[in-house]
Amino acid sequence: MTLKDQIQVVPANAEAAFIPPPEATKAKKAEDSGPTLEEAIARNEALTEKIDALDAILAKPLSEILADREKAEEAALAWDRFGAMWMLSQRAMRRVALDLAAQLGVSEEEVVARAMTNANAVLNGADEVDLGGTIAPAQLQHIARHRNFLRNQFRTG
Repeated sequence: MTLKDQIQVVPANAEAAFIPPPEATKAKKAEDSGPTLEEAIARNEALTEKIDALDAILAKPLSEILADREKAEEAALAWDRFGAMWMLSQRAMRRVALDLAAQLGVSEEEVVARAMTNANAVLNGADEVDLGGTIAPAQLQHIARHRNFLRNQFRTG
């Protein structure tokens, strides 16, 4: 608040009426005053928690920090490989289903339609809404990233 906000300047014409500042200006100044005390305390507490968490990490020896990172990377790789194996098995079972369907005279379109109906029923709680599409390119890319690992898993002999 400036000194000019506190002092009322009287016009040279003594008969002029006093005109208070508009209410909008007062409301705007209240908004510009910054966060409330409660907001400032909450923000301070959140920042303190973040600093404490960082201090806890930095208090560890570097070897322990790196070991935690390596464990996390190993776990992520294991899950990624599991996903690749699952996708490969799904593609293999699709091929088996299509081969058997061809022997029975059922078209690929009918097999895919039945599979999508069943998948939708499971995913949507018996709701048979078409999800519209396939993720085959993403599946193939995922399998390709883990091709060597998957070859070891599916080796015959």
